[in-house]
Amino acid sequence: MKVLSLSCAALFAATTASAWTLDGEASAIGYVSIKNADTAEPNLLPGLSGSVDEDGTAEIQIDLATVETYIDIRNERMQEHLFRVAEHPVATLTAELDMADYETMAAGETKQTEFAVTVATNGEERTYDALATVTRVGEDRVAVASRQPVIVYADELGYADGLVTLQEIAGLDSIQLAVPVNFTLVFDR
Repeated sequence: MKVLSLSCAALFAATTASAWTLDGEASAIGYVSIKNADTAEPNLLPGLSGSVDEDGTAEIQIDLATVETYIDIRNERMQEHLFRVAEHPVATLTAELDMADYETMAAGETKQTEFAVTVATNGEERTYDALATVTRVGEDRVAVASRQPVIVYADELGYADGLVTLQEIAGLDSIQLAVPVNFTLVFDR
């Protein structure tokens, strides 16, 4: 649920009419889970790959088995009960970008942007609005970072039952359905 969502969003990056490839080592999607009403915990989805095509079609794949909660047993439970990686190992983020918005950016220049990102995971698909900052790091490198979290709702992506299971296993009073998601995505031409 917390997915990834969104994050995702990334897809916005490119700065010219050339194809761009996501640098998975430099990129990640993060989210915050909230349990028992007031305990917030940071989590990470580092297993990213993707690209932005010449026409502005952006796609990022998230390997859900890479979920990092910083507690090994929790990682295993997230993989098995929430993301169900045996059935749905990958979430996909897509967006359509107007590449002309980025063509004239000089190295070091920053631009604020807004775009719609579609999250497909767990047999569900939802579209969210993302606000991001695009920075032309170099002639052939662009960094895209969220300006504010994208709020993803676990039930919209079919993860409510998994959250109930996790809540029962951990003996929690609650796990929030609303999940703030942020992202840092780096693309190379």
